[in-house]
Amino acid sequence: MSLAAEDIDQIEKIVERIIDRRPEVENANVRYEIDLRERTIRVEEELKHQRELMMEGFKRLDERLELNQLETNKRFELMQAQMDKRFEQVDKRFESIQTQMDKRFEQVDKRFEEMLIQMNKRFEQVDKRLEQVDRRFEQVDKRFEEQHKEIMGIHQEIKLLMRWGFGALIGLGGLVVAILRLTP
Repeated sequence: MSLAAEDIDQIEKIVERIIDRRPEVENANVRYEIDLRERTIRVEEELKHQRELMMEGFKRLDERLELNQLETNKRFELMQAQMDKRFEQVDKRFESIQTQMDKRFEQVDKRFEEMLIQMNKRFEQVDKRLEQVDRRFEQVDKRFEEQHKEIMGIHQEIKLLMRWGFGALIGLGGLVVAILRLTP
């Protein structure tokens, strides 16, 4: 049973069409893998950008804390200057009248006690604020750790999907080759 020239031409055309389709399948898989890599790179770049933003926020927070410290120092300096002026006044009055001076010293002592009480309260408030800042830093550290764990989980999932995809590709390729070999 010999084939006619038309049959041979038709078979050649079918084989050429099948061969022409095959590189497209490989190119599609390569494109899919490249797309996955590009997406991964974009995710990594976005995470890097987020980290940079957080670091910049921390720098701003540090600057604010430094400004608050400077303002607190200025306030204490003003209080010290006011206290010095009051002591000078007390000294002048002490020289003039001894009895009035004793009474005024008692008043000054009371004021000092009140100021000490107020200063202690303010220091306690500052200590509480600093403890809150420490807690916030601990929370941020925990968030970084959680994000790192999530990123690693996504990374593992991508690896698994790539393995499954590669296995499916090899299985499908083997199936196509087997069909092509069985087809006369």
